[in-house]
Amino acid sequence: MGDSGSVSSSSLDSASVATADQVQNAARGRGQALSSESSRSWRDIFWSIVFIIHLIIVGFVLVILGLNRFKKSNRLQIDKFTNTIMENRVGLTEDYWPLFALAGGVGTLLGWTWLFLLGSFANHVMKISVHILTTYLAVISVLCFWGQLFFWGVAFAIGAGLQFLYVISVIDRLPFTLLVLQKAVMMVSGLPEVIRVAYTFMIVMLLCMGVWSFGVAGIVASSMGDGGRWWLIVVFSISLFWVGAVFCNTLHVIVSGMVFLVLFHGDGESSSLPSKSLVRASRYAVTTSFGSICYGSLFTAAIRTLRWEIRGIRSKIGKNECLLCCVDFLFHLVETLVRFFNKYAYVQIAVYGKSFNRSARDAWELFQSTGVEALIAYDCSGAVLLMSTMMGGLVAGTCSGIWTWFKWKDKVSMVACTATLMGMVMAGLAIVVVESAVTSIYICYAEDPLLIHRWDIEFFDQMSEMLHQRLQHRSARAREVLAQYRFDSRREELAQA
Repeated sequence: MGDSGSVSSSSLDSASVATADQVQNAARGRGQALSSESSRSWRDIFWSIVFIIHLIIVGFVLVILGLNRFKKSNRLQIDKFTNTIMENRVGLTEDYWPLFALAGGVGTLLGWTWLFLLGSFANHVMKISVHILTTYLAVISVLCFWGQLFFWGVAFAIGAGLQFLYVISVIDRLPFTLLVLQKAVMMVSGLPEVIRVAYTFMIVMLLCMGVWSFGVAGIVASSMGDGGRWWLIVVFSISLFWVGAVFCNTLHVIVSGMVFLVLFHGDGESSSLPSKSLVRASRYAVTTSFGSICYGSLFTAAIRTLRWEIRGIRSKIGKNECLLCCVDFLFHLVETLVRFFNKYAYVQIAVYGKSFNRSARDAWELFQSTGVEALIAYDCSGAVLLMSTMMGGLVAGTCSGIWTWFKWKDKVSMVACTATLMGMVMAGLAIVVVESAVTSIYICYAEDPLLIHRWDIEFFDQMSEMLHQRLQHRSARAREVLAQYRFDSRREELAQA
C-alpha cells in the first residue's frame, strides 16, 4: 500500500516503472487469501445463530397470523388475544395477499429488468432515477392529498424537498459518480455467472416474501384496531428489512470476492484465476462469513444513509456557526460509527474472511492512510444506487396502493407502505451487484493502484486526478481554518490589550 502521494499526481509515474512481475506477485499474494481453505474460520457465530432463530420464530408467527384468517375468519381462535375496543371491518387473508403479490411481482420484474439491461442501459436508468425521484415523490404527495391522506401527503412532500436539496448539494459530484458507476457496470456485466447468482437470490427472496406477505395480509385482515395492526406491521417490517439486508450483503460478499479476483488476475477468463472461484466465494458467504454478514446488516444501511444526508446538509450550511457546530457534532459522531460499520467491510470479509468489526476498521484505516477516503467522500455512487432502489420500491408501492384504493380506501396506507418495502428489497438485490463492484474497485485502488491501472489506464488516470484535486481541496480548507483561528486569537489578544 502506498501513501497518499503515490495515489495522487505521482501515481502514474510509479505505475509506468512497475514491472509485470511486481503486479503478478501482488496478485498472487493477496489473491491467495480468497482461494485458501486453511485461512478461513467461522466469524461472529453468535449473530448467525440469532438471525436463524429470529427467522424461525418470525416465520412461525407469520404463518399462524396468516392461517388465522385464511379461507375462514378466526380459524385458529386467536382473535380473543387481538380484539380491541375499536374494531375495524374483519376480512380474510386472501383478500389482501394478492395486493402484496403484485408488489413482489413488480419489484422482481424491475430487478430482473435491471439485471437484463446491465451493461447497456444501466447508466441511463441511474440518471433517470436521480432526476425523476423528486418529481415522483411530489406526484405521490399530491395523490395522497387528493385521497385525503394528509399525513402521507406531508411526509412525501418533505421527502421530495429533501431529495431535491440533496441532489442540488451534490450536483457537481455526479459526473465523477456516474463515471465510477459506469466502470462498475462494465466490470459486473463481464461476469455472467454473478448475474445468474443474483437471479437465484431474487427467486429465494421472493419465496421468503411469500411467507412474509401471507402473515402481513393476515394482520391487515385481523379484527384488531389500527394501532395494533401498525405496531405488528412495523415489527415485521424491521424483520423483513434485516432479512433483505442479509440477502443483499451475502450477494455483496460473493460479487466482491469475484470482482476482487478479476482485478488481481487481470481478466475473468484468465487461466490464473482459481478454479471454481464462484462456488468457493458463495460457500464462504453462507458459512464461515455468514455471522459477520448478519451482524453488519443490522447497522450499515441506516448509518450510511444518515451519513449521506449529513454530508449534503453540511456542504450547504455556509457561515451559520451555530448550525454548523450542531451538524459537525452529528457528522463526527456518524463518522465514528462509519469506522466500525461500513459497506467496504464486506470486501475484506469476502477476501480475507475477517470478522465484521475488524474488516470495517481495517478498510477505513486503509482509506485514511492512503488518502482514498477523500475520494470516497466525494463519490455519491451509493446514494445514486439507493435512489434507484427507492424508485423500484415506490413503483411497487404505488401499484399496490392504487389497487387497494379502489377496494378498501381505509387500508391504502398499510398495504402501500409494506408493498414499498417489498419492492425496495427486490430492487436492492439487483442493484447490489453494481455497488459491490464499486466497493471492490475502491478497496483495490487503496491497496494497490497498479491493479486499476492494469485494468483500465484511462479510468486510473481519472481517479488519480480527482484524488489529487480532493486532497488539495482538503489542504486548502485546513489552511483556511487555521488562518481563521489565528486571526480570531490575534483579535482577542488585541481586544484584551
